[in-house]
Amino acid sequence: MTKALYTAQAHVDGGRADGHGRTADGMLEVDLRQPKELGGDGEGVNPEQLFAIGYAACFATSLALVGQRKHMRADDAAIDSKVMLIPAGNGGFQLGVELEISLPSIADLTQAVDLVRVAHQVCPYSNATRGNIEVVLVVNGTQL
Repeated sequence: MTKALYTAQAHVDGGRADGHGRTADGMLEVDLRQPKELGGDGEGVNPEQLFAIGYAACFATSLALVGQRKHMRADDAAIDSKVMLIPAGNGGFQLGVELEISLPSIADLTQAVDLVRVAHQVCPYSNATRGNIEVVLVVNGTQL
């Protein structure tokens, strides 16, 4: 494997129904629970919530980086993310993602769409999910 710039480490006991997870550095510690919609008590977080936050944060950073390269302000982006758990039809499950991106400093829709498309090529989460799950991008109210 290529030398990593950064490695996050975590440990989980149990799973999504009644587990506990923590990062090696102690910065994140969570009880894992099924959401009420899946029969759980909803008294903890679930992997989809963690993925939704991670993807949105990573995409926002990618937008800021691409914006800087293009001499455009994108560091004020706000992202509402949805990560959906979808039955796969074979007894398994798959994920779906929707990122609703607001770029208040970019009024021109064409420029905003271009920036989002480039950020989608740069973002590590986008690269990891490409071809594996459906990702819907919405920028300033317009679905790409």
